[in-house]
Amino acid sequence: MAPQDRPSPGGRKPADVATRLHSAAIHLLRRLRVEDAASGLSGPRASALSVLVFGGPASLGDLARAEQVRPPTMSRLVAGLIKAGLAEAERDPDDRRVQRIRATAKGRGLLEAGRARRVKRLTRDLERLDPAEYAAVAAALDTLERLARPAAS
Repeated sequence: MAPQDRPSPGGRKPADVATRLHSAAIHLLRRLRVEDAASGLSGPRASALSVLVFGGPASLGDLARAEQVRPPTMSRLVAGLIKAGLAEAERDPDDRRVQRIRATAKGRGLLEAGRARRVKRLTRDLERLDPAEYAAVAAALDTLERLARPAAS
């Protein structure tokens, strides 16, 4: 029997839990993404800006890899962010051929406001859970955060 087909101690197969977790994560993020409309940014621009705000300055190539898009696509996204005053490009001090893109204060503020709206919405949703459901979600956070981290190579 393959590992994903073996019942866990709780009686649920890992593949079944993975399927349900995947679906729940997608639906939860879609619901929260509704709050992003107030930012006026497209999903791809908001995502690229998020990499810059929470990850720090990056080259176009690094941004493209992080967002899993081709460099020309990232160039267009960054050009839009720069035009909107949400990001700026600067030459890398160690390699003048490389441009590093960083979020501006305006970009950081816009993204942080969006995050606050999503957290507020999720807080309201959590407050509607019964105490046992809330406790189960809270207890699962350490494990979910560990799953979300990149695996060590």
